[in-house]
Amino acid sequence: MRLEERTYDKADHLRPTGYIWKSLKVTFKVLWRCTKNRPNTVLYPWERLVYPDNYRGRPGIILEKCIGCGKCAKICPNQCIEMIPIEIPELGKVKRPQVNVGRCMMCGNCAEDCPTNAMIVTPEFELATYNRMDMMYDPFKLQYSYKPGYEVNWGFALPSEMKAGGAKIYAKNDPLVHDTIVLEGPKCISCMRCAKVCPTKAIEMVETGELNPKNKKPIKHPKIDDSKCVVCEQCVEVCPKSALSVKEVL
Repeated sequence: MRLEERTYDKADHLRPTGYIWKSLKVTFKVLWRCTKNRPNTVLYPWERLVYPDNYRGRPGIILEKCIGCGKCAKICPNQCIEMIPIEIPELGKVKRPQVNVGRCMMCGNCAEDCPTNAMIVTPEFELATYNRMDMMYDPFKLQYSYKPGYEVNWGFALPSEMKAGGAKIYAKNDPLVHDTIVLEGPKCISCMRCAKVCPTKAIEMVETGELNPKNKKPIKHPKIDDSKCVVCEQCVEVCPKSALSVKEVL
């Protein structure tokens, strides 16, 4: 008989089913086990569990490695990362990530997508404060002492090689196998904005051999060094004529 076809009457309420006895049996078994042996709980905060090396707590940063590409802010699913200007004596005024840990879900995507492993995952999770402003971790407060294993590395395979049956695993920061920035020459107006915003100095303006018919000056187009490029797409975003685009590696 199917469940929806079954009907109930008043006699069913008085029928002994053993539900109470089954529940009490489970309760007394747990009570005996906890009385005889040590309970499964720990006396936090005086006792703490041992967390694995790859535990993902709040994000951290190694400022010396950060190039300000902004990929962490773009990949963040909660949009809790913002690039803010700070003053570094050696570099001057630069932009570095600020994290609102009150909104952070500690997924580690920022550390996964960081091309220089400047963003890391830390074991720190005790982040309670008495006001929300203390949850804003600027680049200096975000710093954390580095330990091997705090960076997030991963490998990938090309779909074309997988179809051919000879897939090879590449590292996440492989300089030779990654997406590339391509230029559509006729759209370029030689404004040089792409070269100015490139955080790795991978773009160089080179002469094409043609002259501008208006001012008779040599026309320059961007030349991209793929070994330096981290595909942060800042050049694509600032291009006023959409002459640059991302070509995915397949």
